[in-house]
Amino acid sequence: MPRAPLSTYRLQLNPDFDFDFDKAAAIVDYLAELGVSHVYLSPILQAASGSSHGYDVVDPSRPSAELGGGSGYNRLSAAVQAAGLQQVLDIVPNHMAITGPENRWWWDVLENGPSSFWASHFDVTWDPPEAKLRNTLLMPILGDHYGRVLDRGEITVVRDGPVFSIRYFDHRLPVSPRTLEAILAPAAAATGDDDLAFIGTAYRRLPAATRTDPDSMAERSRDAGVLREQLRRLLTERPALGDAVDKSLSELNADIDALDAFLEIQNHRIAFWRTAGRDLDYRRFFDIDTLVGVRVEDPEVFDDTHAQILAWVRDGVVDGLRVDHPDGLRDPEGYARRLAEATGGAWTVMEKILEHGEDLPESWPVAGTSGYDRLAAIGGLFIDPAGEASLTSSYGELTGAATDFVTVQREAKQWAVRELLAADVNRLSDLLASVCEGRRYQRDRTRHELHDALEELLAAFSVYRTYVQAEAGVVRPSDIRYVEAACATVGEQRPDIDPDLLGFFADLLLLRLPGSTAAEQEWVMRFQQLTGPAMAKGVEDTTFYRYTRLLALNEVGGDPGRFGTSVAEFHDANADAHSRWPDTMTTLSTHDTKRSADVRARLALLSEIPQEWAAACAHWMSDSAVHWPGGDPDRHTQHLLLQSLVGAWPLSVSRATEYLAKATKEAKLHTTWTEPNQVYDDARDAYVAGVLDDADLVAAIEGFVAALVEPGRVNALSQALVQLTVPGVPDTYQGTELWDLSLVDPDNRRPVDFELRRALLSEVGGLTPLELLARSDEGMPKLRVVREALHLRRRRPELFGAGAAGAYAPLVFSGAAADHGVGFTRGGSIAVVVPRLVLGLHLCLPEAPTRSADPRRVSALGRQSRVWGDTAFALPAGSWTDLLTGACWQGGDVLVADVLAAFPVALLERTAEPAPSVAVSVKTTR
Repeated sequence: MPRAPLSTYRLQLNPDFDFDFDKAAAIVDYLAELGVSHVYLSPILQAASGSSHGYDVVDPSRPSAELGGGSGYNRLSAAVQAAGLQQVLDIVPNHMAITGPENRWWWDVLENGPSSFWASHFDVTWDPPEAKLRNTLLMPILGDHYGRVLDRGEITVVRDGPVFSIRYFDHRLPVSPRTLEAILAPAAAATGDDDLAFIGTAYRRLPAATRTDPDSMAERSRDAGVLREQLRRLLTERPALGDAVDKSLSELNADIDALDAFLEIQNHRIAFWRTAGRDLDYRRFFDIDTLVGVRVEDPEVFDDTHAQILAWVRDGVVDGLRVDHPDGLRDPEGYARRLAEATGGAWTVMEKILEHGEDLPESWPVAGTSGYDRLAAIGGLFIDPAGEASLTSSYGELTGAATDFVTVQREAKQWAVRELLAADVNRLSDLLASVCEGRRYQRDRTRHELHDALEELLAAFSVYRTYVQAEAGVVRPSDIRYVEAACATVGEQRPDIDPDLLGFFADLLLLRLPGSTAAEQEWVMRFQQLTGPAMAKGVEDTTFYRYTRLLALNEVGGDPGRFGTSVAEFHDANADAHSRWPDTMTTLSTHDTKRSADVRARLALLSEIPQEWAAACAHWMSDSAVHWPGGDPDRHTQHLLLQSLVGAWPLSVSRATEYLAKATKEAKLHTTWTEPNQVYDDARDAYVAGVLDDADLVAAIEGFVAALVEPGRVNALSQALVQLTVPGVPDTYQGTELWDLSLVDPDNRRPVDFELRRALLSEVGGLTPLELLARSDEGMPKLRVVREALHLRRRRPELFGAGAAGAYAPLVFSGAAADHGVGFTRGGSIAVVVPRLVLGLHLCLPEAPTRSADPRRVSALGRQSRVWGDTAFALPAGSWTDLLTGACWQGGDVLVADVLAAFPVALLERTAEPAPSVAVSVKTTR
């Protein structure tokens, strides 16, 4: 069986920053020295022109040319292999980009409609109720209404040799071959050329192939290719014909009515971009019109889209996979099974966002998730529940915003379903209406009634989606629980909706109706594909920017309405992971997190000082109001900015401006991406500049942050060590082995200084604890923690795996500050001890000298003793060595103050079997 990675290191390849295959290859030796086992690459297949992330694939058959193409990827793979490492690859099966001819599959569909070989590869509704869109693709690319654009002459038909296309500024669309006679016939008549006339007629007579007739599709494709070659030859051999064709084109473009008629007979319908909001006839990735859903549930489509990926796996080039957005797929489990079979069971994790209390279906043949659930469990440890009430009340008073998260979330999801996903809801509503026609108790439902109830139900789901397999008749207990809960929620919130209709929805979704039809099964599967976008756009991309009580909680996979994780819950989650998903991924920062782990670690401290934070924020909001031009400031945006400055300080004007612009547009309260409010946007930007140019205000913020920097770093070290050692495969996001104070993308995708990290890594192993702490500003303490944990995993892999060898067991703390300690063992031979809620301990990093000072002047032991007092933990019997300090211990009741005297966290390895009568802790130094 394939073995799981020991650890991964995520590289975000980006041609904009010249971070391509060769640049990645140049740091592989650094990653090997850091201690990782697998290089984890962002998507590398050919993406749309200008892509900075790779999630918009246009050609799944080859590596990205912008990143270095096949030769560049081969060099990277050789470097990975030479360093003794392996690769994990991020893949995107749900969608492809459709920005132009670079996606030849989609271009062929635009050209040939349902007759295209590739028509069945994309999730297109070819037979919508609107006759105008049947067998036609809506292309919402126009900046104004179609008629106005046409009148202005902005749409033209152009020629490149024998190839004709429709051009609208930078947009190009192909011309259907069967319509070329309209261009060629006038040219043939003008020149008297029978050959040209024949080609035009032959184009018109191409068979109208259908998806159910492969032979006719093959015939059409063959004949069209032959005719194109004949036309190319004819135009080359007889230049006068080319002039005649160009004249015909000019006349067509000059005649608005003729051009309109020509455009109407294409396989696509050019339209105003706003029509996409209601009338789009293909499944998208969320609300992005340029990313079309791919039907990987079709075995042929799976094979075509995965051929290159599977070849890399078979050849041993790729050892593991991360699957992007599996919830968008029609049947995620079916996909996972096909993928596991095709890869021979290669280690695979799914980017599945689990809500609190939700479990990954155990029937999926995968290693687990991409780690957002683990992020939430770990980060919650550092939130003080005692601060919730005070933070909540002050948040409401300062901002005037609603303080009930459930209410804010419900309104945001309803808005997203109604506005952002309206086209998708309309398609689902149309299918629902036809389904109801076949059920006599539902046939009298109006479209309005069905549409209204459907919107409410989509917004009421508490999880991303259910996993009913309608064709196979598979319904899980969790599916029943979530569907019935959602229907009950709608009933409570909307008593005006007929309860019988909600009951019908529940029976339909849970396959409880007798004589289930193919249309009903289709509706169930499509419904499940839409609840995920409703959650993502309504919660992650809207609510998380509207409800800003404590930003440390506003993270992918998190629940801002839940105030932290208890130690008991944390241990239970780890025990469960070890039992059921021992090889799942764990993470703290990703390319998609709303803010980095270190920013969240600092912001978590505000839960311990809610009154101090509220007082400071109130003063700053009052003092900074003058910087909001044109009247009273937006208090919610003030609060968001000031809290973000505390978490990510120091923050430049450009970074803060870019972040707040995105945050306010995502909140969609005063401005949006599609409906920008220029007056508001200008005022917001001016406010950021004014705040950061106000010397007194900046000094006040810096003074407040100064008291949080060191305890924030303690939190950061604690959660980093925990993440690297709990059950699962830890991922380190690029650059985060040092302190990283990044906000949401694009801020978290900035270039990483690997030469600096290489230089620091060469030193960190030889530094004493005091020397490490003296260079805390450089990130040396965190680099040491990451390095030691990764090397330990590589040296003792059995202690971090499944079964008894890697068993997880909590350490038991006692004493006055027991609630501030967290610890556990792995395999009985590794012990981890970290502090939590450190402001409550009045604890920060031990005072460190400057680099030129005498290290002997530093004495942290007294401080540790004062704050920890008699707090101890039961260390299993045996001899133990702290890999971070070199201190040695014997099993028994060990004082936390002693273990953490020299360094804020401890990573202990048992170096000898238990002695017969050892019960006293003894410390030595290396």
